[in-house]
Amino acid sequence: MEIERGTPTKKVVKENRNALLKSILIITLLISFTVLLGGGYWIFKEQAPRPVEVTNEKGDVLFTKETIMGGQAVWQKYDLMDYGTVLGHGSYMGPDYTAESLKIYTEGMQDYKANEKYGKKFAALTEDEKAVIKNNVIKEMRKNRYDSSKDKLQLTNAQEYGLKQVRVYYKGIFTKGDGWGLKANLIKDSDMPKDNRAYVAKGDQITQISDFFFWTAWLSSTVRPGDKITYTNNWPYYEDAGNHVSFSAVWWSGASVTLFVLMVGIILYVFYRYQFSMREAYKEGNFPRIDLRKIPVTSSQIKTGKYFVIVSILFFVQCMFGALLAHYYIEPDSFFGMKWIHDILPFNITKGFHLQLAIFWIATAWLGMGIYVAPLVGGFEPKKQGLLVDILFWALVILVAGSMVGEWLGANGYLGNNWFLLGNNGWEYLELGRVWQVILIVGMLIWLFIVYRGIKAGLKKESDKGGLIHLLFYSAIAVPAFYIFALFINPDTSFTFADYWRWWIIHLWVEAIFEVFAVVVIGFLLVQVGLVTKKSTVRQLYFQLILLLGSGVIGIGHHYYYNGSAEVWLGLGAVFSALEVIPLTLLILEAYEQYKMMREGGVNFPYKGTFWFLISVAIWNLVGAGVLGFLINLPAVSYFEHGQFLTPTHGHASMMGVYGMFAIALLLYSLRNIVKPEAWNDKWVKFSCIMLNAGLAGMVFLSLLPVGIIQIKDAFDHGYAHSRSASFLQKDIVQTLLTWRAVPDSIFLIGVIALVIFCIKVLFHLRKPTHKENEMLPVKDLSIDEE
Repeated sequence: MEIERGTPTKKVVKENRNALLKSILIITLLISFTVLLGGGYWIFKEQAPRPVEVTNEKGDVLFTKETIMGGQAVWQKYDLMDYGTVLGHGSYMGPDYTAESLKIYTEGMQDYKANEKYGKKFAALTEDEKAVIKNNVIKEMRKNRYDSSKDKLQLTNAQEYGLKQVRVYYKGIFTKGDGWGLKANLIKDSDMPKDNRAYVAKGDQITQISDFFFWTAWLSSTVRPGDKITYTNNWPYYEDAGNHVSFSAVWWSGASVTLFVLMVGIILYVFYRYQFSMREAYKEGNFPRIDLRKIPVTSSQIKTGKYFVIVSILFFVQCMFGALLAHYYIEPDSFFGMKWIHDILPFNITKGFHLQLAIFWIATAWLGMGIYVAPLVGGFEPKKQGLLVDILFWALVILVAGSMVGEWLGANGYLGNNWFLLGNNGWEYLELGRVWQVILIVGMLIWLFIVYRGIKAGLKKESDKGGLIHLLFYSAIAVPAFYIFALFINPDTSFTFADYWRWWIIHLWVEAIFEVFAVVVIGFLLVQVGLVTKKSTVRQLYFQLILLLGSGVIGIGHHYYYNGSAEVWLGLGAVFSALEVIPLTLLILEAYEQYKMMREGGVNFPYKGTFWFLISVAIWNLVGAGVLGFLINLPAVSYFEHGQFLTPTHGHASMMGVYGMFAIALLLYSLRNIVKPEAWNDKWVKFSCIMLNAGLAGMVFLSLLPVGIIQIKDAFDHGYAHSRSASFLQKDIVQTLLTWRAVPDSIFLIGVIALVIFCIKVLFHLRKPTHKENEMLPVKDLSIDEE
């Protein structure tokens, strides 16, 4: 890239820069992942048992491990995690099946005990009689009757009656529908062969899923051996089952806030004492003049244009599915009276598409940017690079189209035993069937190969193996590497342990590795266009990576509070999740520096659109990922909120506000360099940026957040199950808030449409390649250290 500078710089080579910071980063990674893997082993050893047999007092077998696993597979096969939740994990339209079945199970035991002692139903008892029965039920259901030596569990007569009530209830729900968006006759035995059902056991599927729900209710209300709290740390909140917030949840909430305040002071001191901010590479009044016409472009770079158009289109389609989801909360079984739309796209399938498309368009934008940057780093375009870019593009198209068709077929029961391979995996955010997951990994490996071919020359020339180019490459390797953990989850993996690995993808891959990639890419781009010095940028990157990975890796524990994991995760998750806010807050300082650079660039600065979105990223990082994430990650808050509307409040603000806005920033940077300068119009970009931010803010703060606050109070007042019931969503104030969400949603959608139109328009004005394959490009050599 040719950039005019005021004074030449002296070039020197130092092979061991930032040795102390590198050592700290390596030690941080070793400690963090040792704790995470050690904690995973602890989860595996301490998780609730799935007994070989569950019997009654007479010794009759009621259900088995095979049917528990089969019920979980049925739950996954019909994609019910994208409708409701189990152990608080999943979607928010339907109930939490653990809390719901716990309530039915408890009330069944109360009726049985009341009839046994007083000869009448529990509801007909006096208050004193009810108190006696409640206490008896709590004592009986919390006692752990699992015999580990025989791997068997015995239920009392009252518990057996509770089990039967759970089965009767869900028999009605899955045959008649739940009256709130769940189709009647959703689960049909005709969808599966009679024998050789893969992960689904022989026998009635509805009975199996009922037994699976009952098993989650049992582990949530049964005390761990040698402990005083249940396998789920007393979650969900339900007084009749004896579930109250534990001391650990309260203590670690306070301790995490205290440590957070302490660490803020320490880290800010270190940040300013050792000057870890980026330094401008230009003198005041001598801002680099960037001539886009002199920036070289290659064939592979120009071919990324179609990637970014597809990104914008997928973004639009994803938002349309989101609008449909929002409407279902008001009209759960149709779209403005059109029931055929719900029949084709019920809530769960629509939710799965909405999540997967978000990952697809955001990831594709990042992949496209990586392809664009590669020749600039290596200094030339390798042979056949353009062909590889085309192959990857069509592989991504096949992946998106094929996986969506497969997910629809699988969730509707059309794939038989192949539902897990070709259909819907059944885990939220991991809806891709196993075959599609493998194709995605192969696609990311192809992308990594493309990037490596492009930057290989730069890697060889950079003597510092921890330099800027190497950091870019390491972060690129992590993108496909960390998705591989999705392959560790199978339908027969217990829920708790499967959830352990699932959050490796959602938290570590999306929230940590993408965050690392984002931080490195921002630093790289600022150096590439000559705005900051490489030396100061690399130092800040190491500082940021230490904070991000030092807090973010173990911070994954806030997802493990109440899913059946060991109590130790309350402490680990609370403390390190609180510390995650600090690096996110520091990015605001960086955003201000970026704003100053953009302002000093004046009207001729060509990357205004990119910087508008980068500043948006920093703000939403603090507000969405930081503030809102901090709120719900406190164990005492999470205990009542887990799986409620405050979770998508944080999710929308961070997923779209951070990763979505950053993807658009990368899209605009790449397009700006491959589109003819005269065809560019920043007015479209600015309008889109304003509408997207305004719409997202309205969506989060005028709808989702108020509903979440009302819902957490409802859980505190009436128990968790009540707060997740359809009756809560049908409250007038909740319906009003969800109805008026259409206003900010529409504003947001206008911003999306503006971006789509802009991307399509500029696609017809791409520049011609200025350099051929293997021809050296006149770009800045980032392998050389500058003083």
